[in-house]
Amino acid sequence: MKKLLFFLIIPIFSFHFSISLAQRTQLALVKYGGGGDWYANPTSLTNLIAFCNADAGMNLDPNYATVDIGSSEIFNYPLLHITGHGNVVFNSQEALNLRNYLIGGGFLHIDDNYGLRDFIVPQMKKVFPELEFVELPFSHPIYHQKYDFPNGLPKIHEHDNKPPKGFGLIWEGRLVCFFSWECDLGDGW
Repeated sequence: MKKLLFFLIIPIFSFHFSISLAQRTQLALVKYGGGGDWYANPTSLTNLIAFCNADAGMNLDPNYATVDIGSSEIFNYPLLHITGHGNVVFNSQEALNLRNYLIGGGFLHIDDNYGLRDFIVPQMKKVFPELEFVELPFSHPIYHQKYDFPNGLPKIHEHDNKPPKGFGLIWEGRLVCFFSWECDLGDGW
């Protein structure tokens, strides 16, 4: 299911960053505190990048970066990726840093490997206390880019026999964070 985040990357690059597909662009995996395994699925971004380069003619750097959530380095990457199982903790400086990144045009994809939801949702509330994650309807444009996903996210990995869901944080009309839950996209890439 490499195609799934592919549909995220094209509109992000095209509409939010005006990045030429001829430019070499690097994505970043987020390292966070709290004891959760931020390093889970070490090949997921590598596989996604290879697919985007081969099938979409993109010029993504085949080596993704790893950045601390509180570092100013996050501003060097148009797309940040968070994954893992279990605990996630952002201190106030990290939450503010991520907020500034997202308000400034960055994009965050959170892929629940399993068990991340109960931890990441309160942390993202620190980032945007005024926002709530909303389930994106199947009609949302994010599901209808180069590849059509009329039923939303595909089910990649069985967790609790619940349907996969895509949630978003929308800041001033712009989707700044996409949270894939109960599907584990990283395993599909």
